[in-house]
Amino acid sequence: MFKEGMIQMLGMGIYESLYMTLISTFMSYVIGLPMGLILVSTDKDGIYPIIWLNKLLGFIVNILRSVPFLILMITVIPVTRKIVGTTIGSKATIVPLVIAAAPFIARVVESSLKEVDKGVIEAAESMGASPFQIMFRVLLPEAKPSLLVGAAISVTTILGYSAMAGIIGGGGLGAIAMNYGLYRYQRDIMFITVILLVIIVQIMQEIGMKVANISDKRL
Repeated sequence: MFKEGMIQMLGMGIYESLYMTLISTFMSYVIGLPMGLILVSTDKDGIYPIIWLNKLLGFIVNILRSVPFLILMITVIPVTRKIVGTTIGSKATIVPLVIAAAPFIARVVESSLKEVDKGVIEAAESMGASPFQIMFRVLLPEAKPSLLVGAAISVTTILGYSAMAGIIGGGGLGAIAMNYGLYRYQRDIMFITVILLVIIVQIMQEIGMKVANISDKRL
């Protein structure tokens, strides 16, 4: 178990898991953060109500969130092949990870933004601030601590998704657990990959919570 080749394989598995998780999280926020802003702003009680757009976007988000990740990965295989040219490995796994995580992040962002005191928003509106100014100068700064907590939760959720990708040829620790722990009945490898995933999750969660506490002006 602790031969040099196995240690190198586990090290590569950690690298691939972190690579998939961090890249997917970044790309998911590029998509999910604007979606969350739109959901909050176009709500009937939002700063720029557009009911039909809010319902349409909410419907799309709910559909994507309701599809189990394993089924989603299989469903988007043609899309993955067109984008990255392959359906296996860590790069290919990023595509379904982003598709699954972006709507989740949109709801996390929406929840965080709705925690902002309405009095602050009303004060900004009374001073003539535009909807875009309220979004980027009021909502996002005021919701920053909650958004960071949400980001920590999102990272660990995406890491869990990336581990599941090992079932259909994704890379990382999930692939090692499947190929060695399940198919070859090497329970020690399965055990060590689980321990490594737990450690990574704890580290990411702790970092996220500390950053959120530091940025919280209320503390």
